[in-house]
Amino acid sequence: MKGIILAGGSGTRLYPLTMVTSKQLLPVYDKPMIYYPLSTLMLAGIRDILIISTSMDIGNFERLLGDGSHLGINLSYKVQPSPDGLAQAFILGEAASVQNGATIFGYYVDDPERFGIVEFDENGKAVSIEEKPEHPKSNYCVTGLYFYDNRVVEMAKKVKPSKRGELEITDLNRMYLEEGQLNVITLGRGYAWLDTGTIDALSDATEFVRVIENRQGIKISAIEEIAYKNNWISQDKLLESAELYGKSAYGKHLKQVANGKILY
Repeated sequence: MKGIILAGGSGTRLYPLTMVTSKQLLPVYDKPMIYYPLSTLMLAGIRDILIISTSMDIGNFERLLGDGSHLGINLSYKVQPSPDGLAQAFILGEAASVQNGATIFGYYVDDPERFGIVEFDENGKAVSIEEKPEHPKSNYCVTGLYFYDNRVVEMAKKVKPSKRGELEITDLNRMYLEEGQLNVITLGRGYAWLDTGTIDALSDATEFVRVIENRQGIKISAIEEIAYKNNWISQDKLLESAELYGKSAYGKHLKQVANGKILY
């Protein structure tokens, strides 16, 4: 299975922060934002990952993450010529999977008009998906984590640009829904999905991570720790990464993990 992280786009809602760097390189408390989706794929056991970004930002991602060998994974990179929507990622990445159909995840939000929204029938089965509806039919947004089968590339090529001029991921999901091949899993108690599309949302995400990490004495989305726990890298490799981060709290955490001081 191949994972794709789309780290392109212009991030205009975060101007002036994103006028000189990618949104995915902005800090969410103590680490770059891209560490969070990358860690999610790693926790799912995915080791072949493509990062798509703009020609201006792609080099920064390569400098930050390299080829992934220090994490026991394979990272590759591709330029997105223009911000033409999430569905374009599958055309650029030619991603493949072994599963049948598509699986997406729904999360309850108070401002559904800002997201792609899924509607359910009385049995909890998805019956419609709308992108940023004026009159939302539910409060369950579609998060940015998707699993697709091998047909996704050809199906993505059939998606027509929306009024915004983008290839909307919602339209791709609707194709699977119309075929009866879309599985929607709702994320309930015990899960936290954080939007970072606005300045306030980014600040809230930072505060959430700060509180959890400081209260529990752990690090959320420490990619080297995940690689170590997955047995993808050795203790020596983990310690090398810890040294690279110097005297930072992140580096100290990796040392504690390597030395068996943190148990969970």
